[in-house]
Amino acid sequence: MKTLRDIPVGSTARVKKLHGEGALKRRIMDMGITKGSEIYVRKVAPLGDPVEVTIRGYELSLRKNDADCIEME
Repeated sequence: MKTLRDIPVGSTARVKKLHGEGALKRRIMDMGITKGSEIYVRKVAPLGDPVEVTIRGYELSLRKNDADCIEME
């Protein structure tokens, strides 16, 4: 399974599936991350947390734990 954390900086990938339960999954979906949306990985902080991405025309920073819940194609 390939997650958002596995996508290299400068690459674009499509969301395959969201993992997680209840409030966590809802929060990720509220940020605009839904099945089929494309995510461009802009940069990763030196210690790997957070991951900075561009989705639906806006920039977003995600924690490593949240990025692990997003399965990519």
